Amino acid sequence: MINILGFDADFDPSLLNRIVNEKKKIGYYNLPNQDTTYINHYLKQLNERQNLNSISDVVVIGIGGSSLGAKAVYHFIRPIRQLKRNLHFMDSTDPITIANICNSLNIGSTHFIVISKSGSTIETIAIYKHILAITKTIQLSHFPFTFITGKSSLLAKHARKVNGLVINIQQNIGGRFSLLSSAGIIPLALTGTKIDCLLKGAAKIKDSFFNQGYMQNLLLKKATFYANNASNYNINALFSYTDSLKYFNDWYAQLWGESLGKKQKNSVFHVGLTPIGLTGPKDQHSFLQLLYEGIRDKSVTFIKLKTFENNQKIPNITLEKLETFNLINQVKFSTLINMQADAIIESLKKHTRIPLDEITLQKQDEFSIGQLIYYYELLTSLVGNLLNINTYNQPGVEFGKNILIKKLQQQL
Repeated sequence: MINILGFDADFDPSLLNRIVNEKKKIGYYNLPNQDTTYINHYLKQLNERQNLNSISDVVVIGIGGSSLGAKAVYHFIRPIRQLKRNLHFMDSTDPITIANICNSLNIGSTHFIVISKSGSTIETIAIYKHILAITKTIQLSHFPFTFITGKSSLLAKHARKVNGLVINIQQNIGGRFSLLSSAGIIPLALTGTKIDCLLKGAAKIKDSFFNQGYMQNLLLKKATFYANNASNYNINALFSYTDSLKYFNDWYAQLWGESLGKKQKNSVFHVGLTPIGLTGPKDQHSFLQLLYEGIRDKSVTFIKLKTFENNQKIPNITLEKLETFNLINQVKFSTLINMQADAIIESLKKHTRIPLDEITLQKQDEFSIGQLIYYYELLTSLVGNLLNINTYNQPGVEFGKNILIKKLQQQL
């Protein structure tokens, strides 16, 4: 279980009812309890086409919500467990990045997963075309692509035309909320990530919130604090004290920014909370000063890991002229990093008007990251409801896409 010390604020009791009603039509809410038989069915199909034992690497071709979620989980689990396959992410049209990833792969033992809910993401289609050209030049005996997309998308129609494996993304799920859908589950399943534990962790938070557990009041209060203070504290800094959450920070930034940066319904007012992902102790030496003495417009959430899968200690060595540092001898690095977090938290608490809360993950495993994922998805929905916005659209992103299409058309 994750332990959370949150904010305190009086909340509107009707907020819970509004979220319960929203749960009936927004698909991500029910993903923790999904039927996962499609995973084994897919793996069986893939094995018939491209022997699973011959696959050493899996590449996700997708951008934004189609890649950030799986990347967050993969890089959280990979440091502490030997997984079955390496997972790579082609989520940029930077030609150097594309070339470097391709050069690192043995294409013959690689499977590519093309992910786009709309099926019309330009970046994704561009990279798919590039990889398709490469695979054709080496004349593989199998078609090394799986397509994860919307049921009726153009990409789904293309996939069926080329006899590719197609997995549908579940209904009514936006890209940034799709981590626990097939878009995130299938790539992770291919690595040997424990999907059942991931979903059980998410289900733990879901059940606690919707069945009057300790998460209910905690999340309602925290969301209310954020919404009521959106003008004063319009920046939320997530300070993760484990390098394994670096890509979780990226996922959070998209979830928070794309969901909450909106115009209010039937209004001209712009609202939003700016997300910042930080990694301790590295960012103690960069961003902390701004938190400490800068403008009081930021709330801060610290994420700590209670148990690290490594008990390495600092050697018992005395350094000439540095004898004062003997106090760290034989201290575990895991103890040191959490003491650093506690010291920073204590220092910020001594200053007024810096709202703080703490999240402690008990272990570095799928269950814990599943809890954290669903916690933040719920929190985002609650804050969006209170801000009176459509949490699940992204008109700003679509506007940019349309401009890109016009620019490309002008080149024809």
